[in-house]
Amino acid sequence: MGKVHVFNAGPCILPQVAIDNAIAALKDFKGTGVPVICMSHRSKEWQAVMDECISLWREILNIPDTHEILFLGGGASLQFLYVAMNFLEHKAAYLETGVWAKKALKEAKGIGEAYAIASSADKNYSYIPKGFEIHEDIDYLHITTNNTIYGTEIKKDPDVNVRLIADMSSDIMTRPIDFSKYDLVYGGAQKNVGPAGVAFAIVRKEALGKTSRYIPTMLDYRTHVEKGSMFNTPPVFSIFVMNETLKWVKSIGGIKKIQERNAAKAELLYNEIDRNSLFVGTAAKEDRSIMNVCFVMAPGKEDLQDEFMAFSKEHGIMGIKGHRSVGGFRASIYNACELEDVQALVDCMKEFESLKK
Repeated sequence: MGKVHVFNAGPCILPQVAIDNAIAALKDFKGTGVPVICMSHRSKEWQAVMDECISLWREILNIPDTHEILFLGGGASLQFLYVAMNFLEHKAAYLETGVWAKKALKEAKGIGEAYAIASSADKNYSYIPKGFEIHEDIDYLHITTNNTIYGTEIKKDPDVNVRLIADMSSDIMTRPIDFSKYDLVYGGAQKNVGPAGVAFAIVRKEALGKTSRYIPTMLDYRTHVEKGSMFNTPPVFSIFVMNETLKWVKSIGGIKKIQERNAAKAELLYNEIDRNSLFVGTAAKEDRSIMNVCFVMAPGKEDLQDEFMAFSKEHGIMGIKGHRSVGGFRASIYNACELEDVQALVDCMKEFESLKK
């Protein structure tokens, strides 16, 4: 087998330079003779990494000083609880576009009054609801911008007249973001910005401290703002690899270049899905995700699914099995996935079709 083409939904493929630098740092961190996973998080060498990583986030995504950038443990799933603890006072609205949006809503309901303002569950989350009314009496509207399982995405920052909070776990660092519209953007790193083990939270400082409830120390964003994400020992290795990944993003041209690369990859793959007689996409075309491309065998061809899965694996295609909620296939084409990887999948689909004609 030649090159392996990785399309895992997460943990994701990372830039090779970030992997190589991480391996080197595991042996010797910045010439200290100490592995990065053994360095004190209170050392000046580690503080320099934290400072550089925060600086790169700000530079690449043009994050204003009104927002603090935090690196936290627990993944995006723990952020579901953070959100409700810190922002839910009276009532909150959630746009239910998939499993993770539904789980976020569940956590909020455990804290106070929260409801689904709109849902696409009626069609197995294959589209993004539109035209719903937003009442001004809510504390915030929560959206999940990209739905990894179902392959749908909100590609533009919504204009709303309430506080806006977004789970951007799987499409952060893929397009410009207008942070003036958001009080909080959060997510897990393991899709586009690093390995599993660290979550990011980009929070408007002015929006904190507005609820009347007691917030446990570790679940209070203010705790981590005050301590620079080092109230307790941060996930140092995950943050180190994140920093190396962001250095790579900057080196290839920043967010504009990343957006162009991802658009080209998505167009190539969706065009083949629409052309190929053996496959059909599962998401509404206007809502198709740039990150997670979901497709199944065409009607009447379902019996070929296992055969194509085996065929693609023989051709070095890894990680395209669809989530059980949708079935079929899912190709996650995150930032570090190259156009040649997508081309390899497209060629595989074409060859399989030719064999079955």
